[in-house]
Amino acid sequence: MAKVVDVDQLFSGADTRAYSRYEFREHERGHRSLFEAELRRRGELRCRSYWLCGAGGFALGMMTGFLGRGAIAATTVAVERVVLRHLEHQIDQLRLIDPAAVEAIGKIAGEERLHHDRAVACSGPDSAWQRLLSPVVSASTEAVIWLGMRA
Repeated sequence: MAKVVDVDQLFSGADTRAYSRYEFREHERGHRSLFEAELRRRGELRCRSYWLCGAGGFALGMMTGFLGRGAIAATTVAVERVVLRHLEHQIDQLRLIDPAAVEAIGKIAGEERLHHDRAVACSGPDSAWQRLLSPVVSASTEAVIWLGMRA
């Protein structure tokens, strides 16, 4: 039987600050709340890929949990790299026209960067899992974002 790796074990070690799955979960809940408040303030609905993001994240989490800590870290790096690129693009597009959105996205980007950097510290930049999973996870994440951005 495969062993599911505890995220607390993955993101803790001598060279990185202890990183709790609860901290990660609270960041993500905060991101959803912040985006929801900004959308509500503007009278907008969630993007059409919202549920696909949730389902995809759950599936990736389960799959990589069974594969082990290297796979979890590599997947986190790949997802966060794409998400950060998307958030930075959004900030560039909104900088002059919506300072409130830029502030909200900037807060989220800071926490996503922290997730990325901690995962890199756990996996190393050129791990076997990174080479195997990064292209697939990155392309999937890009596709979900693309679907969500279509009007």
